[in-house]
Amino acid sequence: MSAAQRLARLREKLDGHNLDAFYVSSPESASPVNRRYLSGFTGTNAYLLIARDGAAIATDFRYYEQAESQAKGYRLYKTTGAMDKWLPGLLEGLGGKRIGFEAGHVSYQTYRVMRKVVQDLPEQQRPKLIATTNMVESLRTIKDAQEIAALQAAITLGDEAFAHVAQRLEPGWTEKQVAWEIEKYVREHGGDALSFDTLVGAGERGAMPHCFPTDRKLKQGEGVVIDMGVDLGGYMSDLTRTIFLGKPDDKFTRIYDTVLAAQQTAQELVEAGMTGEQAHLLAHKVIQEAGHGEHFGHGLGHGVGLQIHEAPRLGQTSKDILADEMVFTIEPGIYLTGWGGVRIEDVVVMEGGKARVMSHAPKLVTAAA
Repeated sequence: MSAAQRLARLREKLDGHNLDAFYVSSPESASPVNRRYLSGFTGTNAYLLIARDGAAIATDFRYYEQAESQAKGYRLYKTTGAMDKWLPGLLEGLGGKRIGFEAGHVSYQTYRVMRKVVQDLPEQQRPKLIATTNMVESLRTIKDAQEIAALQAAITLGDEAFAHVAQRLEPGWTEKQVAWEIEKYVREHGGDALSFDTLVGAGERGAMPHCFPTDRKLKQGEGVVIDMGVDLGGYMSDLTRTIFLGKPDDKFTRIYDTVLAAQQTAQELVEAGMTGEQAHLLAHKVIQEAGHGEHFGHGLGHGVGLQIHEAPRLGQTSKDILADEMVFTIEPGIYLTGWGGVRIEDVVVMEGGKARVMSHAPKLVTAAA
């Protein structure tokens, strides 16, 4: 989908919200991602003003050429100095118009500057600032074919990085070494970055769902939870696998099989039209019936795209409606304090009302057997 098509979709939403224009701020929170989605601009500082009859990208000297090259169809507005110096010019011609801004991504201090700029304009030249939420994020939940292909490329590289390291790690490696070998492989094979710092939890530390790696050494006869992701061309992957060093014992096998059954049940039964809560309960019921309901405390999954966590959310109380062309994770887990944990995570895409699994990294890898 081209930037022009995305702008057309956004303008349809402006109609529904009685807005005349939309302002995308930067560089706060998710705004750089929304800006990239709407314009194609990948720099670190720029602002968008999208009206019904045109769109402008405002940036400083460092990004003039980049903005002109990447933000096709946008008028370049050159900024100098602080916001209060250049924003009045960007708003010229919008007196009396309703301009939406991203309430979730504008700090209070920035909002104060924006409001003062408007108040200092002559009365007939003042637009009205209207707080909005999820205007762009709601568009981003539905992925086009190019985005799905980009996500698949990132997922495939992540699968390859995991498989490469899982085949090599052995007792004596530290958690940090596991994380470094994953990052090294990603960088050496074309990845732009990791989509987040790799999480590694060995043995009892696997009971912490977000376990940052330490100098703790891996031991024979224990499980290791690895949660990793790849940033490739701005699109993210997310993958969790739990391996075992040696031959899995009965307890590990029992818990692993429960988590795997919960994941497979959710992948097979999740449907378009379900809420995120209903999808979550598909897996939670399996784990609960195995006696571990209280040991699965996080949501089943989350959307993945230009951000590692985005809509939809799959979890208790989530009213997000799942639809075709949404891409999200399915990642149940069981975590037992003092023993460790098991989590298995794949990325799926909804197609024809059902989930198609995009992740293909091996499961239940045994290393140093």
